[in-house]
Amino acid sequence: MNINKYIAQAGIASRRGADLLIKAGQVKINDKIAIPIHKVGPTDQVFVDGKLIKPVTKLVYLAFHKPVGVICTTDPNSPNNIIDHIKYPTRIFPIGRLDVNSQGLILLTNDGELAQEVMKAKTIEKEYLVWVDKNLDEAVIAGLSNGTVVIDGFPVLPAKVQKLSDRSFKITIIEGRNRQIRRMCEAFRMNVTKLQRVRIGQITLGNIKESKYIEIEPKDIRKLLTDK
Repeated sequence: MNINKYIAQAGIASRRGADLLIKAGQVKINDKIAIPIHKVGPTDQVFVDGKLIKPVTKLVYLAFHKPVGVICTTDPNSPNNIIDHIKYPTRIFPIGRLDVNSQGLILLTNDGELAQEVMKAKTIEKEYLVWVDKNLDEAVIAGLSNGTVVIDGFPVLPAKVQKLSDRSFKITIIEGRNRQIRRMCEAFRMNVTKLQRVRIGQITLGNIKESKYIEIEPKDIRKLLTDK
């Protein structure tokens, strides 16, 4: 088994995260520092930061209502990191991210293989409720919808936008660029005052209270990759 896949199946990180650990020299197979092309045999022992790891026996999938101020990182040295906030009894990590000033739905797991698939998927809808500091008009709603906003030199994909009040709207996107919705609003000289993610694919925030989580069935997570 490839070393990055082994680390992912141990619930340490996604394959991409495993690659970073390997490149940083934090992974050993037996007594040798691992490199990306190494494979793990049935009698090998794998260590990450000096700790022996093994593939997990039970896969965990959580839907968490992240509050503002919690950071979507597994770095234990980062204050307000999501792992310390949840205090789940086994090692997990977030699938994707939700910026520190936003709140709402984020998924966590110890299934590195599936996490990688979800993060690579190009068709998973993400729905947000957005409040801004200026009144919305039809031109702004159209501009947010039609893909005319350019971020880092590339236009965003068209979005589904529904005005909810003079200063709030619902938006559904399939991209996940850094601070995308905030930057889309800034393109129209608006600042976001509140941003809440309420849906990822068919998984909804629902009645999950802030700072609480629920466990999700594996079949429901798998639907993220099969639903169109």
